[in-house]
Amino acid sequence: MSETAKSSYSAFIPQVWSKKLNQMLEKNCVMMQCVNKNWEGEIKNQGDTVKIITPAAVTVSTLTSDNLSYSSLTPTSQDLVIDQKKFFAFKIDDASAVQANSDIMEAHLTNAKKAIEVVQDSYLLGLHTDVTEVNTVGSETSPVTLDTKTIYSNFVKLALALKNSDAVYAGVRPWVVINPDIEAYLLQSPEFISAYKVADETLREGAIGRIAGMDVLVSTNLTDVDGKYYVLAGTNDAITFASQLAKIESLRDKDSFSDLVRGLYLYGAKTVQPKALAKMIVSASEEEVVTTPTTPTNPTTPTTSTEPTTTTEPTQPTEPTV
Repeated sequence: MSETAKSSYSAFIPQVWSKKLNQMLEKNCVMMQCVNKNWEGEIKNQGDTVKIITPAAVTVSTLTSDNLSYSSLTPTSQDLVIDQKKFFAFKIDDASAVQANSDIMEAHLTNAKKAIEVVQDSYLLGLHTDVTEVNTVGSETSPVTLDTKTIYSNFVKLALALKNSDAVYAGVRPWVVINPDIEAYLLQSPEFISAYKVADETLREGAIGRIAGMDVLVSTNLTDVDGKYYVLAGTNDAITFASQLAKIESLRDKDSFSDLVRGLYLYGAKTVQPKALAKMIVSASEEEVVTTPTTPTNPTTPTTSTEPTTTTEPTQPTEPTV
């Protein structure tokens, strides 16, 4: 049996494609712009644990004598458990291998990347449950109703919550993740700074602009949960993320003229600084998204068309007769 008959993907080398997919996963994913990987070690098996050491706070006191008192500092230890285990597995029929092998694998890896990003983004956005009450705008019982008039003031509240928690300091710029429905309102806000107007400042990759000092990213994975959206904001200090494409391999299907390709992806996240996260609970009713932006534009069109009429001019000649 020839090498080609053994595998239609003769150009497939697991180590090469594993590295390539890992590189692809580091780019473009929305939430990957909003986390840190400071504690990402070598992850090989589900259940691996990354040890996170957080330094203790240092107290500054007033010097009143020559005698100094020393406080004991005890760093905080947290465990980041790699408890998320995802896989992809697909079969490629020999008859479909009509392109160059590398081109076919490139396309399939791109689709695998997109699928992983969906579950990864949803998982990280779900960490809104770690946000403290003081850093929450709106509530479960009274979610915020956004419109073109109130959207800016609500985003200011969100940014203020982070600042009041001392999460924003020199060199740290906060972010906020919204969905396309909220983006539709934001684009109508005069306070929103589009990406092309940000001048020389650097935005996160994929950011559409800035509002209330926060980089704005859009994710379709921020979905409706029981009629509410949980808009997440924060700094990259808040969430630590660790991941590893543990395995990717190809084997010949013994029951058909096909190749089997499969991969194992492991990841986990930990909110290490809850004060560096904030959220806004937004009502997700369809009426707010669809009708509110369009209604203000309808009344304006007839008024502009009637202004050029000469109905006001005949009143002017009557004044001299009085």
